[in-house]
Amino acid sequence: MRILYHHRTRGRDVEGVHIRGVVGALRELGHEVSVMSFPGADPEQEQVHGRAVRSKGHGHLGALVSRMPGVLFEALELGYNLVTLVRMRRAFARSRPQLVYERYSLFLFATVWLARRRGIPVVLEINDSALVERVRPLWLKSLARRIERWCLRRATGLVFISSYFRQQAEAAYGDIAPAVVSPNAADLARFDPARHDRERLRAERGVAGRVVCGYVGAFVHWHGVNGFVEAVAARLDEAPELVLLLVGDGRSLPEVRALVQARGLAGRILLPGRVPHHEIPAWIACMDYAVLPDSNHYGSPVKLFEFMAMGVAMVAPDYAPVAEVVSDGRTGWLFPQRQLQACVQRVLELAAQPAERQRVGAAAREYIVRERQWRNNAEQLLGLLPETRP
Repeated sequence: MRILYHHRTRGRDVEGVHIRGVVGALRELGHEVSVMSFPGADPEQEQVHGRAVRSKGHGHLGALVSRMPGVLFEALELGYNLVTLVRMRRAFARSRPQLVYERYSLFLFATVWLARRRGIPVVLEINDSALVERVRPLWLKSLARRIERWCLRRATGLVFISSYFRQQAEAAYGDIAPAVVSPNAADLARFDPARHDRERLRAERGVAGRVVCGYVGAFVHWHGVNGFVEAVAARLDEAPELVLLLVGDGRSLPEVRALVQARGLAGRILLPGRVPHHEIPAWIACMDYAVLPDSNHYGSPVKLFEFMAMGVAMVAPDYAPVAEVVSDGRTGWLFPQRQLQACVQRVLELAAQPAERQRVGAAAREYIVRERQWRNNAEQLLGLLPETRP
């Protein structure tokens, strides 16, 4: 089948991981997939020779957009439908797709409209919505919801990354298109603990002989890393063998670095900064277990799946999308969302429970192998096509 994958994201970081995962899985299933990206945001070109590629102009554009008034930004998003119409018509004439798969973006309706006119099935992947609280406030909310209702009712099928998203859409919009819930996944070819010399890596990173609790991701307020570090710093003496290895960067990283320096904990809380995505498996291989201090009601964190694929189970908040993946005490450990002390307590307790960490970590990897490879996501979305439905 000829499939056109369209997205309007930057194609970087977690977005790029997800896009490459789904596209790669569709190709492995024998389909011909072409990707239409925002100019300068091709996720398949994100990394060359192991180095992240960044377009200078695209970076300046991102900085400009971040300072743009919300209403103006949303007006431009709406206007992007004209660009999409032109590009889609060209793509339809050139590649004659038999399926359009689009990563849904607010205010974007051109793809659904044109695909319906041409009689081409169109499946939308819902990672964002006008119905949820977003990092960037939504100003034209009423218009965004009207457009969203139209798209979700007229698409051939919908792929929601969590049940929360699906439930919100069904409650608000009623009779939406046939839908599946398809959380994120992991690439087992890359996230395979057998490919790494764990002891050598731990020695190189200065954590040999220690118990390592890790984190990989953005240092931003909604992941709660700064609050977690402040809370756990006061109690590290309870687990003298424990080292925290927190990989990544973001707005709150300077605050975390300052706290670690002020408390004299540079030997207990390691902050290597941002690393390229292809190096992340080697960092996870150094860890005994991991922590996600906070998330949100609708997100499906990719890192959760990548840790589990590496046999490293995670202490995570019990938001519905996380609890859909993590079974407490079986494939990870849940704590009540927004209860930071409960998170810290579980992290400290597990530092003295090697058998528990190994048992749950092994079960976490078995779960990913069985149910949450990118191939599973590809098979689910293809199942939405009328000719493949049972």
